[in-house]
Amino acid sequence: MALNTKKGTSSPSEPTGSNYLALDQQFCFALYSASLAMTKTYKPLLDQLGLTYPQYLVMLVLWQEDGILVKDIGAALFLDSGTLTPLLKRLEAAQLLQRQRDPQDERQVRIYLKDEGRQLKLAAQTIPQQILCASGQDAKQLGELHQQLKKLRDDLHSREES
Repeated sequence: MALNTKKGTSSPSEPTGSNYLALDQQFCFALYSASLAMTKTYKPLLDQLGLTYPQYLVMLVLWQEDGILVKDIGAALFLDSGTLTPLLKRLEAAQLLQRQRDPQDERQVRIYLKDEGRQLKLAAQTIPQQILCASGQDAKQLGELHQQLKKLRDDLHSREES
């Protein structure tokens, strides 16, 4: 039996009986494959900036708040320090940011943008519009999906913490 996973072929009906475990009925797979497609869409845009997708996410946080603690970047991106530290080291090696111990608490590390990191923001400003165009959706549709996905994420995280 061949799997039919092409665009538009999955049924919106609730899975029942023998198709309960069909790949195209799995919400997790739809989310996963959409995430892969989104990351693939970002890749050529980010290649022009010399960034990977995770590095771009770190830069988005820093463009919003420079001088932020490493632990706060991790919280914003849902990343642990073991994943975040190598990302920060690569961005520092690329001269986009610098890591400094917090003078009030030497145990904490703050991340500051360097001039090159601030300048990169200008080059990245067109990316959200390019992604919107590539999605084939309008801003309202993506805004609604964004809110639904954030709620799903928050609901799942709150269940983990319970």
